[in-house]
Amino acid sequence: METVKRVLVTPEAKKVIDQLSKQHGKLMFHQSGGCCDGSSPMCFKEGTFRIGSSDVRLGEIAGCPFYMSRSQFEYWKHTQLTVDVVKGRGASFSLEIPLGVRFVIRSRLFTEEEFARLEPIQNG
Repeated sequence: METVKRVLVTPEAKKVIDQLSKQHGKLMFHQSGGCCDGSSPMCFKEGTFRIGSSDVRLGEIAGCPFYMSRSQFEYWKHTQLTVDVVKGRGASFSLEIPLGVRFVIRSRLFTEEEFARLEPIQNG
């Protein structure tokens, strides 16, 4: 039985990630828990954002690991996240900002059948 991914990426967002990868090398994502960025997915050069023991890895998008704090995951664990991109400047340190776009999350609840086949999370 095929596992269901917790995090996906739109084709448009993948194009931006590919562009950023060519410019910066390996990338990673962390789902912001609020503060000045609301709840935006943040893109960093791998290793420039410190992942801690309270973070979990939900999966990968476009070859990039995607993390979230365990406490925030407790609220989102029944939800499939899709990383998309929209025009406009976010108020963040995420790598896509100079391109005049920002990553956003689109979400939907898993069905009961999907929830039973979810990809396991990993500790950060």
